[in-house]
Amino acid sequence: MRILLWHVHGSWTTAFVQGDHTYVVPTLPDRGPDGRGRAQTWSWPPSVVERTPEQLRDEPLDLVVLQRDRDEELCRQWTGRRPGRDLPAIWLEHNAPQGRVNDMRHPAADRDDLHVVHVTATNDLFWDCGSTPTTVIDHGIVDPGHRYTGELAHAAVVVNEPVRRGRVVGTDLLPQFAAAAPLDVFGMGTPALRDRSIVAHDDIPQAGLHVELARRRLYLHPFRWTSLGLALIEAMQLGMPVVALATLEVPEAVPPDAGVVSNRRDVLVGGIRRFVHDPDDAEEHGLAARRWALERYGLARFLDDWDRLIKEVTA
Repeated sequence: MRILLWHVHGSWTTAFVQGDHTYVVPTLPDRGPDGRGRAQTWSWPPSVVERTPEQLRDEPLDLVVLQRDRDEELCRQWTGRRPGRDLPAIWLEHNAPQGRVNDMRHPAADRDDLHVVHVTATNDLFWDCGSTPTTVIDHGIVDPGHRYTGELAHAAVVVNEPVRRGRVVGTDLLPQFAAAAPLDVFGMGTPALRDRSIVAHDDIPQAGLHVELARRRLYLHPFRWTSLGLALIEAMQLGMPVVALATLEVPEAVPPDAGVVSNRRDVLVGGIRRFVHDPDDAEEHGLAARRWALERYGLARFLDDWDRLIKEVTA
């Protein structure tokens, strides 16, 4: 199959393009959001090929994966084909809906020419897709390997733009958690935190991030309302124990023997202190986290699930 998709979410796309297809990604001179082309910081196989909008007009395609509202119009403009009519189409929904529950209607609702894929069952539960057929395909990632050392009695957090995203990603909770252990926050825009109890790291290259995370004693997931972050799964596959808010998909993603999951602040703070002060306990929970994450979020299962749906949609 030749699959057209935009480079929107680098981590998710890195897993998706490990399959047995040819993946066509648009590229523009500025490498902006509509034409990033091949990843610069992730390792992608040669089966991912770049095409300009002009080249897409004559590009043979079997399927388009839409991920944003504007992808549908871009597909029409650049390929001359209508998604779902002239070209089989899947709408991949990465995000949890925002706003009032009664208003959480998906932009692809009531479409007989599309198939919506949710990356978590929670997203499927909250989004109202009307009569549009939906499927849940849980995340899968390329195994980063067991790298856990836990040599630093710190908690690691991965979040991009923590100040702008604020309460959604639990930024306001970080000082409370930092009272239990030093926090190392990784991601774009982290220096804007300006909190002396938190060390921001936005200068770690993608290739070195897993090594740095695995040096920390535990992984802290303070997110209130986002779809399941791939950094959480990566941390578990690295062999890190987890302390996380019990929101959205997290209770499904983190079993009891992999860490501490709760919405009680005292329990979360206690979990951080527990792992920081008991390295053996932290290591044991981290091994359980890795076993579970490899089984639940393994790459082979992820690609098999996608292949089944691709065959169904393009039949």
